[in-house]
Amino acid sequence: MQGLADRLQGFAAALLDPSLGVPPGLVGPDGEPSPKRFAVYRNNVVVGLTEVLKANFPAVCRIVGEEFFDAMARILVASEPPTSPILLEYGAGFADFIAGFEPAASLPYLPDIARIERAWMEAYHARDTPPLEAAALAAIPDRHVPSLKFSVHPSLRLVRSPFPALTIWRMNVGDGVPGPVDLAAGGDDILVVRPAAEVELRAMPPGGYEFVMALEQGQSLTEAMKTALTADPRFDLSGNIRDLVAAGTFVDCHLDQEPERMTE
Repeated sequence: MQGLADRLQGFAAALLDPSLGVPPGLVGPDGEPSPKRFAVYRNNVVVGLTEVLKANFPAVCRIVGEEFFDAMARILVASEPPTSPILLEYGAGFADFIAGFEPAASLPYLPDIARIERAWMEAYHARDTPPLEAAALAAIPDRHVPSLKFSVHPSLRLVRSPFPALTIWRMNVGDGVPGPVDLAAGGDDILVVRPAAEVELRAMPPGGYEFVMALEQGQSLTEAMKTALTADPRFDLSGNIRDLVAAGTFVDCHLDQEPERMTE
């Protein structure tokens, strides 16, 4: 006789694989197995997860159309079922799935659109935290500034694409109007953050992506500047700091030798 864990595992597997049939011991009101009833339940589960993906990736759906999206989502659901009861977490690997989905190969930018949408959702549901104010940063003595380290906002996400993905995404959400895009025009580095009620997406300037990544990894302002300049000699430190603080990218700044964080 199967244990409960094995029965549950078999039930979950049968939900996503029609070839497995009705799990043993699962019967209808008449005490007999009911393939039709189980098929209805199976279809409801797949449709429900497909709708979750459709709600979380509206631009991807708009670009490929509902029929294509539904077919793609059903394959993902069958191959990568949820691992958490929190449906907001479902679809974390959707971008990577799209990248390996051969029928979508003619849309090479599509995985990055999915990454933007995933980043947007994660930022939207991130913990609320007051951002660092420009006045607090301006009050720090000049001699300390080169050694400053920054803590990034919990909603911060970065997306890098070799395509103009931010432009394409904006064309396909809300009131956006799709239009011609030159895929060879260059890529986008995208900052996603929600310092207040609304998620903001911004195109990052040259070296900005490397700069924020370096700060997020614990480098000092001077170290992060060198990292950014190595990536792109056009990097503008003062302009980047100004824009990043205005966007609410950081929650505080501090010196290693001073435990008290400089947010007052």
